[in-house]
Amino acid sequence: MTTHVSDPGRGESTRGSGWLLFASVIMIFGGIMTLLAGISAIAEDDVFLTTRNYVYELDLTGWGWVHLILGIVITLAGIALFSGATWARVVGIVLAGLSMIANFMWLPYTPWWALLIIALDAVVIWALCVAPRPLRD
Repeated sequence: MTTHVSDPGRGESTRGSGWLLFASVIMIFGGIMTLLAGISAIAEDDVFLTTRNYVYELDLTGWGWVHLILGIVITLAGIALFSGATWARVVGIVLAGLSMIANFMWLPYTPWWALLIIALDAVVIWALCVAPRPLRD
């Protein structure tokens, strides 16, 4: 019976880990989409429809700036995740959590899109937590 155990001596690393690559790509995609949503909100475009009597009534332009900055930082963290560094994983988990909170507050403006990004952020957090740890030389 053979076992499928990674041999650290063969030069394998987490750089090629499927979950880490998946989380990196999804974070870059989500960051760019968040950035574009922020730009759209700042421009006060008629893309967004404000829902009345929502518990969290917020200024659309203010949330546009939050999404713009968060989108830039998430995209940069997604790019940093390609290195497989532990610090980039921790930053990715924290930013995905912040993105979930920001998109929860964004629900009155784009409910379906916000729910989709919340779900993707949950999968990114899971992927970053289950990806193999970096090997030490």
